[in-house]
Amino acid sequence: MRIFVTGGAGYIGGTVAALLLQRGHNVTVFDNLCHSQREMVPPGVDFIEGDLSDRSLLERAFTSARDAGRPFDGVLHFAALIEAGESMVKPELYFRNNTASTLSLLEAMLACGPHRLVFSSTAAVYGEPESVPIREEAKLAPTNAYGHSKLLVEQMLTWLNRIHGLRYASLRYFNVAGAPEGPSGITRGEAHEPESHLIPLVLDVALGRRKSIKIFGDDYPTADGTCIRDYIHVSDLADAHLLALNALEQHDRLIYNLGNGQGFSVREVIESARRVTGHPIPAELQPRRPGDPAVLVASSENAIRELGWKPRYTQLDDIVRTAWEWHRKRYQ
Repeated sequence: MRIFVTGGAGYIGGTVAALLLQRGHNVTVFDNLCHSQREMVPPGVDFIEGDLSDRSLLERAFTSARDAGRPFDGVLHFAALIEAGESMVKPELYFRNNTASTLSLLEAMLACGPHRLVFSSTAAVYGEPESVPIREEAKLAPTNAYGHSKLLVEQMLTWLNRIHGLRYASLRYFNVAGAPEGPSGITRGEAHEPESHLIPLVLDVALGRRKSIKIFGDDYPTADGTCIRDYIHVSDLADAHLLALNALEQHDRLIYNLGNGQGFSVREVIESARRVTGHPIPAELQPRRPGDPAVLVASSENAIRELGWKPRYTQLDDIVRTAWEWHRKRYQ
């Protein structure tokens, strides 16, 4: 297949692009490089530097491929701002970048093809869940602007599917972590500027790049008082995207949770990193952050049963270990 990957210079998009190449697909990456680097684009892919708000550039990319007799079979859409905390300070950035820019992409797809999309959604569309594990039919009530910006995209997709026949899969991620093992793991790992995700922050402490790890709140209604999250390995996530794209040949609308099915608290993640790295990793307690739900744990039964998805990394220490191996190569 010929696949158009937005945000393919990033952590998740780049991992998926590398997997597609390994499996013999032709890949074009589209990225504005605002939070990534050109060298993170996997070698062997075509690269277009541009912003999703530039509909004319997207249309030229789609029509050029079509006119050359090599039309794209589908779009994997990863490009987005992802910081929930920042979204509660500057929500307008998230609605413009995540929602409005995605509309530009969808308009270009409707005008020029292709008509299959796998959308990188988020567990943040659920907000504070009424029950755990969270199933796909749970109430959608985001507690931060990031989650709401993604939910608006899902709602747009529902209408475009109904009216224009756009086929889509919306994959609601939980906390993505780890690094691929093997050749693709050399340049592919979790690193953001600025960094805000728990596992790379904890590993930064183990490497001496930070003095301590901050724990935001220890008064949540959980066993140890800290937030609980469901961590999914990035390679398992990449597998699910290709399965979803293939499934759109027979289905016109798919919605799946992608998670590990079990939750780990902030303190448990820190303890795992201590075991894996052999470093004491000092922790510093801070007040809660606005918009952080206490518990987010997925039910991924539908994806496992219907897509044939089989997560390989189910143990937290294994996920942290792969992240640590990549982190050490990058920073030591």
